[in-house]
Amino acid sequence: EARAQGLAAEPAELAPGQWETEDEAAIRALLDQQVRPVPADEAALAAHYAERPDQFRAPSLYEAAHILFAAAPDDASARAQARAKAEAALAELRARPGRFGELAAELSACSSKTAGGVLGQLTSGDTVPEFEAVLATMEEGGLALAETRYGLHIIRLDARARGQVLPFQAVLPQLRQAHDKAAWLRASRDYLGGLIAGAGISGITFDQEGRA
Repeated sequence: EARAQGLAAEPAELAPGQWETEDEAAIRALLDQQVRPVPADEAALAAHYAERPDQFRAPSLYEAAHILFAAAPDDASARAQARAKAEAALAELRARPGRFGELAAELSACSSKTAGGVLGQLTSGDTVPEFEAVLATMEEGGLALAETRYGLHIIRLDARARGQVLPFQAVLPQLRQAHDKAAWLRASRDYLGGLIAGAGISGITFDQEGRA
């Protein structure tokens, strides 16, 4: 279709030393010309915000400690051994919580063992997502087991300060960006669907989303 319309564009640099081909540049020019996403409606974005305030909180702060039983993610045997050790230690801690620092110093594969496993104050992004996801579900003073790319962790949550809901104007740029990406994707799929419907294609089948 780009060729039929006589479109051409200078290839853009996608990453250092990585450039579009001439065909890719022409397709980009075609989509820029033809795809018309629906613009964001601020009232609709405000309604979305009002329905889901918990999605727009500032990051929570945590004070936590852990004991790491290290195991590579692709070593099933080491993972099983780490889990068995972590579960045994967790049972011991449920019976005698005061031993956390002692067991951290004795068993943990993390350098925090010298501080009784204490990690200090954490916020979003300070730990791997698997660890953070478990932290977010815990009650203060609780213990939990988490599995991450590093192994098995016994986590103790000492304190949490939940982030406040951000005002609408503070998250409006984020909401607009998310809307614009989704709207462009929908519009491009509609446009490509029209091209596919009107084209003579053999040797491959596309679904309604334009996927091969």
